[in-house]
Amino acid sequence: MKLPSRSKSYIIPEYSLTGDLLSFLTCNLQYRYQNKGTLPPSKPVQRWFGEFIHGVLEEAFIQWKNEQTEFPWDWKQDIRPIEDRIDLRLQVRGLYPHDEDLFFSTLNQPDSDMTIDDLNEHDHKKLASARAEKAINIWGKYLFPLIDSSEMLIKGIREMPDYKENISRSNYYGINGVVDVLTSMKINNTLEQSNLDNYDNKIIEFLKKDPDFQRTISQYDEGEDYEIIIDYKGMKRPPYIMTDEKSEDKWENHKQQILTYSWLRSKQEDSKPIVAGIIFYLNELVPSKEDLVLIKDELNNDLTDVGQSYGNDVDLINGWEEEDKAPDLSDDFKIARSIRIINVDENEQEHALKKFDRVVANIENSLIKEMKGCKIQDAWKADSDERTCSACDFRTFCKNNSVNAKDFKIP
Repeated sequence: MKLPSRSKSYIIPEYSLTGDLLSFLTCNLQYRYQNKGTLPPSKPVQRWFGEFIHGVLEEAFIQWKNEQTEFPWDWKQDIRPIEDRIDLRLQVRGLYPHDEDLFFSTLNQPDSDMTIDDLNEHDHKKLASARAEKAINIWGKYLFPLIDSSEMLIKGIREMPDYKENISRSNYYGINGVVDVLTSMKINNTLEQSNLDNYDNKIIEFLKKDPDFQRTISQYDEGEDYEIIIDYKGMKRPPYIMTDEKSEDKWENHKQQILTYSWLRSKQEDSKPIVAGIIFYLNELVPSKEDLVLIKDELNNDLTDVGQSYGNDVDLINGWEEEDKAPDLSDDFKIARSIRIINVDENEQEHALKKFDRVVANIENSLIKEMKGCKIQDAWKADSDERTCSACDFRTFCKNNSVNAKDFKIP
């Protein structure tokens, strides 16, 4: 009796919006080593802060939902215990902050007699803690009442671009992502509240002032539910005009991310019309000196969409030097720079999906080249900006010409 041969396993490649799309666009070769080669960066500070601020806001929302704690929250009593829990979770995963970013976890010092009461104003002003407090007390009080669900996993499937039989790994690929926050509102709730003084919610206020958003919701019936996707970014607001061809266009990539999220969400049975996305750039609430240098340059070269109308703040930034104390910028300026509204349009949504298809096609082509015996550095392109290269663990053997390996010294 002839036994049938076992059929070849059918696997659909899975790609995430942040872990694959944004990482690959930053640097193809770095993506190969870190994501496909599971070689994590030795000092993942940026990754630590991104996950830290996401975790703190998620825990803060749960605490507010359960206890209805009134704003503003006290840092020592309400926020610091949340920071401790999130910091310990990240340490288990091998993610640690810089000393200047966060005070040590009091729960992780069994031999220490120090308690949370020993924390002082200096510890409070450490960068990550200051940003966490501002994020909760500035945006939390407006955002938390609007949240319908948080940390929602969404998935979808698309045809594999440039599919070739017996060459491509699959004829489909999967997309997945995690929506930080999903809000559900009614059209008339937003339109009828014309007096902003009586409905003091800054998120609604920014939405009401956005002409694209108002034009979009005017197409729906009054009383109809709609959804808004919200994403947190542990970074400053990126410039909306890129001058360096090698730099990653974060402004456009973040828009593509929201549009792709909206498409994935629309495929779920319980979804409502998705009319907009909101990105919160949380570093803008407490900018570091490095952030201020970049903001100053962007303001002077007209590379940013928010700032010129805040004359006093612009003057403070222009008069500031790196050795000086950070200028005392107004809350209105920092709030305006920390929020970005993205209109969800079907044509732009399709453009974003096609861009994702192109990224997947490039990743798949590089993978197939490597599977056929091509060397890693020949199969994956290394072409990023100097800032990314200088912080990369693989710069000493990378072929990228922008890397000056001569300056590298073994301690």
